[in-house]
Amino acid sequence: MSNRMRCACRRCTIRGLMGPAVIITVGVLFLLDQTGGGTFSFANTYPIILIVIGVISLAAAASSPEGHVSGPVPPPGPVAPPAAPALPQNQIPGPGQGQ
Repeated sequence: MSNRMRCACRRCTIRGLMGPAVIITVGVLFLLDQTGGGTFSFANTYPIILIVIGVISLAAAASSPEGHVSGPVPPPGPVAPPAAPALPQNQIPGPGQGQ
């Protein structure tokens, strides 16, 4: 199981519906293409996918981000500052340096 925190705000919940909604829309469009006899061909109905994506994006943007979790929660307690990186040693002597 993942240690990642899942956000349960309305905006993230609506955005989580994007993938399933697009897959269902594509499936319905292909079903209509097979059963419609040319009236509902996929070539004529594919813009519906863009409309579904736009509606879900608009709903997500209009919803409240209250309670949004943006990342993993840091562990409690003091955090040590990062150590300074070691400077690389020049292995090849340059001009003016002894051999």
